[in-house]
Amino acid sequence: MKILALAASTNSQSINKKLLSHAIDIVKGEIETDAEIELLDLNDFEMPLYSADRELSGGIPEPAHRFHQQIKGSDALLFSFAEHNGSYTATFKNLFDWTSRIEKVAGVSNVYHGKPMVLLSTSPGPKGGGNVLEFVRRTAPFFGGDVRSALSVPAFYQAFDLETGQLTSPDMRAALHDTLAAFQTSTLRQAAAT
Repeated sequence: MKILALAASTNSQSINKKLLSHAIDIVKGEIETDAEIELLDLNDFEMPLYSADRELSGGIPEPAHRFHQQIKGSDALLFSFAEHNGSYTATFKNLFDWTSRIEKVAGVSNVYHGKPMVLLSTSPGPKGGGNVLEFVRRTAPFFGGDVRSALSVPAFYQAFDLETGQLTSPDMRAALHDTLAAFQTSTLRQAAAT
């Protein structure tokens, strides 16, 4: 199984990157040990701000095509979303907007290619990026996303040990494990068959 992982933040010290790294360790160590996980860096996808005029004059930039192909070539997606003012980061939104222009299926932008998705988010505050996570859960199906599970981790600096790179609460670690269990091959096959 090939899992495409992305922390939707350009901050080198992003807490969503730290949570994503921990989640990858759990997947590789406990959930699907033979999974191939490709970790993307959002900084590799910077482009001019999307506009219809830019698209008309210059086409869709190469980074959007590359992102589109990487999603298409994966079996599942593991994304951790930073929340900026209740929504995506500007860089991820721009990547999403450009990518949404590449392929349509039955008139709908096919950004996520029907891939199973596990969504994460965290923030320093008590809501844990819950607003952006709920937004993605609600809208991803309209762009070809198959959201299998999601988890918001509140109060990151109280919930996460920066030295060990792990969640400190047994309950929160169990919740993360349960969320990531959507990546078990048997679970994916069972869900695909229903």
